Amino acid sequence: MKFDCIIIDDEKLARDLLIEFLEPHPDIEVVAQCSNGKEAVQKIEELKPQLIFLDVQMPGMDGFDVLEAIEHKPYVIFTTAYDQYAIKAFDKNAIDYLLKPLDEDRFNVAINRAFERIKEDDNNVEELISSIRGSIGGADSYSTHLFVQKSEKLLNLEVKDIIHLEASGDYTVLTTKGDQFLSSSGIGKLEGILDPEIFIRIHRSTIINLSFLKEIEKHFNGGLIVKMENGKTFPVSRTYAKQIRKKVV
Repeated sequence: MKFDCIIIDDEKLARDLLIEFLEPHPDIEVVAQCSNGKEAVQKIEELKPQLIFLDVQMPGMDGFDVLEAIEHKPYVIFTTAYDQYAIKAFDKNAIDYLLKPLDEDRFNVAINRAFERIKEDDNNVEELISSIRGSIGGADSYSTHLFVQKSEKLLNLEVKDIIHLEASGDYTVLTTKGDQFLSSSGIGKLEGILDPEIFIRIHRSTIINLSFLKEIEKHFNGGLIVKMENGKTFPVSRTYAKQIRKKVV
């Protein structure tokens, strides 16, 4: 799991310390630093980070004003020198509340809470997707729609529009004519819910939609290469070559 974050604090020393504390956490990438609330609102809406470190007291807009002004809703870890804001912070559904001067051990506790919270929420999303998928496709049919996450939204993607699927670690990249989507489901799991008459696995890391298959080339070593209508080419592994040859008349 990897996610973007923004550090928001009017004190440069505080921002620098947070950067230092984040160095042992490669799964968190700092995509911006902001020194005031107005800048923070702009960057949050532009970059849509999953996590922000938010100082409560800042000149102009304070941390709570920032949260009221944004449409994108990231996970929040508050930082402040004053503990009287704690109750209000947790009313805003904050993951944690760190008091200055910041302590690295306490900071790491907050990071662990963030990972646990995001993982829990992701699991809830997966359950929702599964239940919707089941209600559309039925227990004995293949999926005609997949619900894929894009920013903070779940988009209803028609399966017939998927050109190919490629494994990327534990994830799968779904490519359509106009976009790409990253699914948290592995390629094997997706293969099981797609119609095998339309979607053929040609490699342990690749599934193609036959509707978008332009041509098949024979390689000099006897192997096969498929070329899709979008110009992408993929090798066909010997293990899956028989799936392609079944379609040859």
